Amino acid sequence: MRIILVGGSKTVYFLARQFVRRHYHVTVINRDPVRAREIAHETKATVVLGDGTDVHRLEEAGARAADAILAMTNHDQDNLVACQIAKKIFKVPRTIALVNDPDNEAIFKQLGVTVAFSATRLIGMILDQETNFEDITAFMPLAQGRINVTEVRLAPDSPAVGKTLLDLELTENSLIACIIRNDEVIVPRGATTLEVDDHLLLISHPDNQRHDIEVLCGY
Repeated sequence: MRIILVGGSKTVYFLARQFVRRHYHVTVINRDPVRAREIAHETKATVVLGDGTDVHRLEEAGARAADAILAMTNHDQDNLVACQIAKKIFKVPRTIALVNDPDNEAIFKQLGVTVAFSATRLIGMILDQETNFEDITAFMPLAQGRINVTEVRLAPDSPAVGKTLLDLELTENSLIACIIRNDEVIVPRGATTLEVDDHLLLISHPDNQRHDIEVLCGY
């Protein structure tokens, strides 16, 4: 896989290092000469010195043959422009952009960026889950925030304990994908009865998550 990273942050450095270890062909575009040398030396990635929004620098980085571009600078405008040039001029199939201001996330998606993600929004969502639901042991938004995957532990006073999946009044299209019970992974059916200390993998729409958590945990 051929990947272009735009930016010079620690995140870019760690991504470059990780992708190189996976034997991907990695090229980093960075405008800071000192940082560019550090990334080249420490990650063994190819580094192009320059502006990631410059057509010539993107071409030099191999955009015509790239499978994906990740624009990870601290400036939303630069990330958007880099992705748009990569997609429209070089036909890069996957464009991924960091969105520093969460209010810009929808705009990026409307303008054709394949994946636009806001670390600020994701951290806020995770914090909200952790502060409101003490029995949530893991939480991950997927599909650009359209789906939530949540691991829920059933406490002794959970209203779901002793009920079957068919008895639960989960919202439509919500799903308990699996149950972890005493280190055993169970693929549940409608007649499966829930027990204390079961860990449930709940897949739900964000708008329905609070209701589903209430059904399982009682709050």
